[in-house]
Amino acid sequence: MSKFSREVKNQATILGSFVAIFWILEIIDQFVFKGALDRFGIIPHNFMGLRGILLAPFLHGGFTHLIANTIPFLTLGWLVMLQETSDFFIVTIITMLVGGLGVWLFAPPASIHIGASILIFGYLGFLLFRGFFQRNLPSIFLSLIVGFLYGGLVWGVFPSQPGISWQGHLFGFLGGVIAARMIAKKL
Repeated sequence: MSKFSREVKNQATILGSFVAIFWILEIIDQFVFKGALDRFGIIPHNFMGLRGILLAPFLHGGFTHLIANTIPFLTLGWLVMLQETSDFFIVTIITMLVGGLGVWLFAPPASIHIGASILIFGYLGFLLFRGFFQRNLPSIFLSLIVGFLYGGLVWGVFPSQPGISWQGHLFGFLGGVIAARMIAKKL
């Protein structure tokens, strides 16, 4: 097996594992706990709600929510891995921390924020700004392609619909931009 084949297989395993966790948790949540696992999401201004920073991206508000997040997660997550597979983990951790803390600090109290969209917007922010910070042709080209294909998602950082965590989108996006800057600095 070639190095390229091993790398693609590794990337598929990583992304597939994340998506499997999303789906298994949602199936268990819906059929065993009747949606009660969602209480482990980010609860702003509540000390116990801090646990949601690590748990919220794996929880979803039903199968419609999960389906809506699965394809963008796979697509943008894989694009994050294009230069280095390890970038995926760095961007994921930074996005979870920055995005989660931003939601915890600035979202309305007594709300619960869940879903992989915090990561999706982090990957989007990373991919859009990677070219700006790295200033190399492949990164710039990828930023332009992502901007063309997914640029419309950026509107999700603004309040639009009740029940959708624009704060998670906004702070996830900012986490991705920070990750792009940090990764560019280490090059």
